[in-house]
Amino acid sequence: MYRERSVAVVVPAYNEEKLISETLKGIPDFVDKIYVIDDGSTDKTSEIVEDFMRIDKRVVLIKHEKNLGVGKAIVDGYKKAIEDNIDLIAVMAGDNQMDPRYLPSLLDPLVDGVADYSKGNRLVSKDYIQGMSKWRLFGNTILTLLTKIASGYWHIYDPQNGYTAVRKDALKNLPLDEVYPWYGYCNDLLVKMNVFGLKVIDVPIPARYGKEKSKIKYGKYIMKVSVLLLRNFFWRLKVKYVLKNFHPLVFFYLFGIIMTILGVLGGIWSIAMKFIAGERLFERAVISLLLFGIGAQFIFFAMYFDMEENRTIHRNYKGG
Repeated sequence: MYRERSVAVVVPAYNEEKLISETLKGIPDFVDKIYVIDDGSTDKTSEIVEDFMRIDKRVVLIKHEKNLGVGKAIVDGYKKAIEDNIDLIAVMAGDNQMDPRYLPSLLDPLVDGVADYSKGNRLVSKDYIQGMSKWRLFGNTILTLLTKIASGYWHIYDPQNGYTAVRKDALKNLPLDEVYPWYGYCNDLLVKMNVFGLKVIDVPIPARYGKEKSKIKYGKYIMKVSVLLLRNFFWRLKVKYVLKNFHPLVFFYLFGIIMTILGVLGGIWSIAMKFIAGERLFERAVISLLLFGIGAQFIFFAMYFDMEENRTIHRNYKGG
């Protein structure tokens, strides 16, 4: 128990035979249940976990016969924790990258009623991102911006951070079976949480990189998650601002996107006709620039209205 709340840790693991034991040993004593989801590992991950279960009765092993994705593994852990009526559910990857000393920092805002979902943030200072490659940091920065727009959580940073905790009651309201099963699940989950009005906060937690090797191919990953976020953005607008409770910011976004695209296409066409047919550039260029400018202004207004609409689920947490 932690502050009179039962606590579980979900540990997704795929081919983590070198680090899974170290990860499990570090999980604090106040944790009541540890759900290890072996997501179709081809190494000795399950055997090591089974050996560990003999000395730590908190550990429960859930095995996937084939690799279904980290998102699916975490969802299965969530479902088991809900079934066992656990109050607070955290996620710690099986590669020992998430420092267990910071677990109370994620749990405190949930116990204090400040948030429904807390997540780590490594982007608060240079000291906290030591060990993160420049390519990884660049990708994280791009996806942070895209996730802000797609999810409506404008105050959130480092959405790729998988070190999280959530209240059981909040989790039960989410369509868990619809969560994206692969890397990108954390971004997808944030969009769904916004639509259901959950309070989400960042908790400063430094990066911890050691012997683990990332299984993510970042170029492909960034593209796939960007497409996922684009779909999620339009889904959120439709469900939250049309079906649930109509808000005119939908029109600002719609007209803004259309006019911006027309402005860009008009500019390209104007330049092309200048060089191909020798036609005058000025008139077409001015119209294109005007369309682009008005469209961008509409989008900025929509973003502002979106920020204001989501202030009620924006929380800063300073502890205690």
